[in-house]
Amino acid sequence: MRVGVLVSGRGSNLQALLDAQADGTLGAEVAVVLSDQPGAAALERAEAAGVPAIHVPVASKRARMREDDEQQFVSLLREHRAEWVVLAGFFRIVGTPLLEAYPDRILNIHPSLLPSFPGLHAQRQALEHGVRVTGCTVHLVDSGVDSGAILEQRTVPVGQADTEESLSSRVLAEEHLALPATVRRIAVAGFRREGRRVFWNDEGEERT
Repeated sequence: MRVGVLVSGRGSNLQALLDAQADGTLGAEVAVVLSDQPGAAALERAEAAGVPAIHVPVASKRARMREDDEQQFVSLLREHRAEWVVLAGFFRIVGTPLLEAYPDRILNIHPSLLPSFPGLHAQRQALEHGVRVTGCTVHLVDSGVDSGAILEQRTVPVGQADTEESLSSRVLAEEHLALPATVRRIAVAGFRREGRRVFWNDEGEERT
């Protein structure tokens, strides 16, 4: 399974995918890494791993891209024969061109237990609400913000002494496990979606 990864920042979740690919546990190949930011550290990570790393200039600074800008991503993903798309710290809202090109084949990782705390500053929201448990979610991308069908969730306890930084660090560690595991499960087993519910083809089998 060939995966295209979209990034905007430092790329730690991208690194988790690259590490899993290197040790043979990803079950997929990172075919190309695309970034809307020319100086993104994630592009350097991709280059170091020998993966094509491309800056895609985007005219608008808004989160939602213009369709002609987004079409650039679609063209490059198709050029590199990407079958799935992973958003790994991509600070843009996906629109019609990508959704139509990759229906139910775009993943995002979010640092909360959705549907709680979508959008920005999820760990800050968790602390402000006084929750005792938070975590991360891998979900399919749809036209909303962090609103697609849920594929995987991992929990992280919230301690009384936690700060936004300490909680973010522990959630991020779970993201680094959840995202490669979900990509592998898609590649090896697959799933079907019925509305918002996802049914894995290996459900009931013993998994690690």
